[in-house]
Amino acid sequence: MTDSDLRPGEIVTETPTDFDAGVWFIGRIRTPWTDPADCPKQGDMEAGPVCRVEIDPRWAEALDGVAGRARLQLLYWMHRARRDLVRQNPRRDGATVGTFALRSPLRPNPVASSPVALLGVEGATLLVRGLDCLDGTPLIDLKPERCPRAQA
Repeated sequence: MTDSDLRPGEIVTETPTDFDAGVWFIGRIRTPWTDPADCPKQGDMEAGPVCRVEIDPRWAEALDGVAGRARLQLLYWMHRARRDLVRQNPRRDGATVGTFALRSPLRPNPVASSPVALLGVEGATLLVRGLDCLDGTPLIDLKPERCPRAQA
């Protein structure tokens, strides 16, 4: 993205030249959305489209036991997001707010987290509902959703 993509009042910062950590993408997410404008703001676990989470074959063994889960938490990298905005104009009305006060994909480390309903497992591919990301989004990790604690 360029400075011409900025909305009124938005502010950018200089990004670091080196990274503090490394991340391995463990797969790719396949959704119906290729344009950010078409992507929903939040996924719908009840009525959203069925999406595919394709796990890289080297990590396939790590899926053992996932099939018995009803819900998962997916962590993914919003690879097309701008990373230098510190103030954003989300409503395009000139009123800005700090990036950390928003759920915007535009952030220093564009990590997203979504709870999804697990509908099925086909080899190293998970069928899920509830995503809100672009087709081809890199997957960082997945975890079973926490079980609610028993009431005493």
